[in-house]
Amino acid sequence: MDEGNFGEYGCCQGRVYRNTGHPGSWNGPNRRADSEIPVRRPEFFAVIRIGLGKPQKVMARGDSMPGRLKGKSVVITGGTKGIGKGIARMIAAEGANLVIGGRNERDGRKFVDEISSLYGTEAVFIHGDLSQVANCRKLMDTCVEKYGKIDGLINNAGIFPRASLLETDEELYDRIFDVNAKSAFFCSKYAVIAMKKSGGGSIIHMGSTHGYKGSERLAAYACSKGALHTLSKHIAGQYARDRIRSNWITVGWVASEGEMELLAKEGTSMAELESIAKEAIPSGRLQTNEDMAYGVIYLLSDESSQVTGTDLHITGAFNL
Repeated sequence: MDEGNFGEYGCCQGRVYRNTGHPGSWNGPNRRADSEIPVRRPEFFAVIRIGLGKPQKVMARGDSMPGRLKGKSVVITGGTKGIGKGIARMIAAEGANLVIGGRNERDGRKFVDEISSLYGTEAVFIHGDLSQVANCRKLMDTCVEKYGKIDGLINNAGIFPRASLLETDEELYDRIFDVNAKSAFFCSKYAVIAMKKSGGGSIIHMGSTHGYKGSERLAAYACSKGALHTLSKHIAGQYARDRIRSNWITVGWVASEGEMELLAKEGTSMAELESIAKEAIPSGRLQTNEDMAYGVIYLLSDESSQVTGTDLHITGAFNL
């Protein structure tokens, strides 16, 4: 976060300047020499400081945390492990009720019990293969039946088998697109139907740096993420008047469970991965599940009520 960019008020050297995105500038029609306003700290703003090593805890902004999502009902796909699990846990900690979709029933049941015990919020697990449209609809219907509305949807389910263009056959292509693109399309469809009835909501698509350019041995995966990116823009443009927001998060290099399983098969250890990442990622470290979750919480919250059609890069500049 840039300490000099707080939207309406920009902070610079202990002062706050009105209506500026850059420290010390004021370009409004009523420019005044005395437009400086003494800053009130720390109750107004949180400053996030991230070094090159372990990510630091985020300091709450005023009394807006925890409970930023209290009273909201959220659906997340692929929410029983890895990035999705980290996101779901933070959503529950912020006070929202959850419907979690996944294919591992044992882990899913255990996880929703854990959430309810730790955070006192309600959570329901729905087992099913989201390449089947009926299961996409079941997720959304369950949320409406259980909580009366859908405030948020996180399209997180995804698979990333390694295969180049020449190595990809029809079966693999269809499987990747069914999970990564088709499920998001139809989950979004049924979420939009519900959100239109209840006055709006937020849909978040968990993307990838690969969605912009493609990478070696991730041909179909990259294309599926490109399709997801287009879906995000389509929903943002078509349903803004229904107060439905749609945003994309560019997921950086996260040492998720799935990533580590693949790397283990290829003979790469965690220590080796961290060493490679330190050189490859400008910020100097791998991203974490929590890094992604912070972005999701913001996009689900009322703080982002005017944010739609956005690409939020949580990559440590890896994609730049």
